Amino acid sequence: MNATPGADNHTRRSMLKQTGLGLVGAALLRTAANGQAAAAPAVAAGAASSDLPRASFSRFPRMVQEYLVRRVRAAERLGDQRRAALQTRADAENYVRDVRERIQQCFGPWPEKTPLNARITGVLERDEYSIEKLIFESRPGFLVTANLYVPKGRGGRLPGVVAACGHAGEAKAEVSYQSFAQSLARFGYVTLIFDPLGQGERLQYSDDQMKRYGKGGNRGVNEHLHAGNQQVLVGESFATWRTWDGIRALDYLLTRPEVDPTRIGVTGNSGGGADTTWLCAVEPRIAMAAPQCFVATFRRNLENELPADSEQCPPRAIALGLDHSDFIAAMAPKPVVLIGQEKDFFDVRGLEEAHDRLRRVYGLLGAADNLKLVIESDYHSFSRPSREAMYRWFNRVAGIVTDGSEPPVTLESRKDLQCTPHGQVSELGSHSVAWFTREKSLALRLKRQAAPVSDLPRLVAATLKLPQVTGAPDYRILRPQKTKAYLGKFAAIYAVETEADVFSIVYRLGDEFLESRPPRGPGRALLYVCHQSSDEELRGDPWLAGLVATEGAQVFTCDPRGVGESRPGFARNGLNNWAAHYESDYFHSAHGLMLDYPSVGQKTFDVLRVLAWLKTCGHEEIHLAASGWGTLPATFAAVLSGAVTQVTLRHALSSYSDIAESADYAWPLTTLVPDILAKFDLPDCYRALESKNLRLLEPWDAMGARARPDGLQ
Repeated sequence: MNATPGADNHTRRSMLKQTGLGLVGAALLRTAANGQAAAAPAVAAGAASSDLPRASFSRFPRMVQEYLVRRVRAAERLGDQRRAALQTRADAENYVRDVRERIQQCFGPWPEKTPLNARITGVLERDEYSIEKLIFESRPGFLVTANLYVPKGRGGRLPGVVAACGHAGEAKAEVSYQSFAQSLARFGYVTLIFDPLGQGERLQYSDDQMKRYGKGGNRGVNEHLHAGNQQVLVGESFATWRTWDGIRALDYLLTRPEVDPTRIGVTGNSGGGADTTWLCAVEPRIAMAAPQCFVATFRRNLENELPADSEQCPPRAIALGLDHSDFIAAMAPKPVVLIGQEKDFFDVRGLEEAHDRLRRVYGLLGAADNLKLVIESDYHSFSRPSREAMYRWFNRVAGIVTDGSEPPVTLESRKDLQCTPHGQVSELGSHSVAWFTREKSLALRLKRQAAPVSDLPRLVAATLKLPQVTGAPDYRILRPQKTKAYLGKFAAIYAVETEADVFSIVYRLGDEFLESRPPRGPGRALLYVCHQSSDEELRGDPWLAGLVATEGAQVFTCDPRGVGESRPGFARNGLNNWAAHYESDYFHSAHGLMLDYPSVGQKTFDVLRVLAWLKTCGHEEIHLAASGWGTLPATFAAVLSGAVTQVTLRHALSSYSDIAESADYAWPLTTLVPDILAKFDLPDCYRALESKNLRLLEPWDAMGARARPDGLQ
């Protein structure tokens, strides 16, 4: 989850450093004191929190969080009911088979196994072991740097360990990771520790690209999110990519004649603990495992408002009924020790709950002794006591006789351990994750046919995972503004209930003061979908003021869930940082992906329900307008709604292909739709809306710069 250097005694505060603003940020429509027009999406990328617009008020700051909690709790209850129904060994065996199948749906499809093209670039000779500096290709042209610790003077085949790193910038060279790799080698294990994407020698982006995320943040977290968010558009998962690196590392380990293929272990801390957990689920060649500082429950992490990197949020995992314990259950009845820290930000209650769930499965399988829980007393770290717990567990399984105490460690310099000439795979011509995303997008573009206008509504609804609903929504009448606060007009304020306890806030602008239900008619109305906040944009956006002034119809504005009056009420780095990189808006969007209900789909559903509500108010023809982030749900709602007869979009994204095919981009996860480019793209929607008098004003590309004249072709 957050920055995870493996060094001992890192406090939660140090783990939760400010990572800086990234992506579009909260200042897309910054309301400057001089009343200038709205800024481009990219402007917010490096903004400080003091630059962000602050809502005048927010009636529902916990709404999205609690909605997600309800959804995750419901999924957890179903999982607990399934586990409670297990009564026999056969039940447990069926359960293990079932979770394995669901996990494959979550991670798959896997790529083809291609030649590793492994090469040793150097060897460090030490007293009881050697360290081979290794480079292999987990995908064609995609280089992985690793150190292989090989014991000396040992006869016969030796047990092996694949070691996954947490978020330490030095990756395989970090102190605690070197410590356990050396120690395992001294105990007699052939140990392969590899650099994760975005860390060590595998940085994927230039320093200039990463500057938008601010200084002092964890580079690995930034790179994981930037690569992982973009992959969503082409149906890829950063969790799958990270896990595939581990699978290919195991492939290499098993090519070594020193290694006993029946005694293979996997371990890792934090981000490496996540990799370990996923490998437990998908890799049948693993014989023993020791995930550290990761395993908990999705509910505990969500309720504790603990954000997670892209690789720690497998798509559809919660919708498929999976929890952390299920990824471990998939390797049952093989031996696993769950290791945690009492002072960790990963809630040890979640770890204990995961262990309790697994005890039932392991017990029914007759393998209760193959499961163990260890909770040490430290902060988030792979501390020496937790490393020794891992040694003891592996030694027991592998048949190595030792008390498991860590032997003396001699640390190597990062430079001595590096596998590349100057410390980065890019100098050897390695492709980046963004390169692969671009290539897949280009391939999908060639394969994809222009979506027929008649079929587009079905495609949109299916891709956004929109729920079925009929009838008019209920609504609340909220306390109105008692002054002409918005463009010289009063605002009657309504909370339209789009799902149970989920509300879109609607302002009705008028010359008369209202605190009652809206009067019926006239037949035509303007509905403006905000970018960040109707309140702020009505007060400070000259373009919106001009639109309202020239529109002869009744005027309404809409805050879908997650913006405006339901902006998240928490952020790690200040209450006004909700839209910053790795903050609560990203956190909620990531859970939307795990629930198979993307954020854009949720907001589109809100707009559709508001349109249905307007119809009950007598408005049969709607001019739908939007800016920035709001153009996405507005576009999709306009395609789906027969009530929309005119569409005006300012600062709309030119195409999702622009993002997928750019090395850098500035749109956040909350605006991205999973696997959309396999089916259609925004220009298909824009063409369909030409019949509804579409006006595209100043469309923006991946970085928020004005789109080229041919940008929608």
